[in-house]
Amino acid sequence: MQIKIVHGKAVTRHIADLARLRTEVFRAFPYLYEGSEDYEATYLATYAQSPESLFVLALDGERIVGASTGVPMTDAAVVFQAPFVKAGIDPAKVFYFGESVLLSGYRGRGLGVRFFEEREAYARRLGRFDWCAFCAVERPRDHPLRPADYVPLDEFWAKRGYEHRGDLRTMLAWRDIGEEDEAEKPMSFWLKPAR
Repeated sequence: MQIKIVHGKAVTRHIADLARLRTEVFRAFPYLYEGSEDYEATYLATYAQSPESLFVLALDGERIVGASTGVPMTDAAVVFQAPFVKAGIDPAKVFYFGESVLLSGYRGRGLGVRFFEEREAYARRLGRFDWCAFCAVERPRDHPLRPADYVPLDEFWAKRGYEHRGDLRTMLAWRDIGEEDEAEKPMSFWLKPAR
């Protein structure tokens, strides 16, 4: 396994591979995302436009098997910034972790921890952030597609020092597997001091 760090436009050559990876990983619960690689490529291109974006890529040989992203919150979509503005937290003081995706066969090897370590270290190096933050979808415990052996990542995140902030919430729309139309899903944020 190799970890590769990429910033800004340098990720452009990896976008197609990252779009495939995101589409595959996010099909699983709790996201149940019926996505398209074209949409994902467009989404990732917005990160490439930020010169201070971060992509932490996990490679098995030449194959990207995992990735984690980060960007100054002011370069993220307004839907992510709005809960912070409403709560009186300056988005310019927040480094936003976009996502971590890892193929199931590569889990349990410490890569999830490494993704957090790399993003946190980068936010500290930039030197102007008070918070590291990410958001996660909220699904009901009795969701019909929840696998019997599903383990939420809350404990993993808390162990990394993140605090769930249920007061910081947003809504994102996507089409779930097997559904005809997009519907909004509630997302709530987790925060950790950046320093």
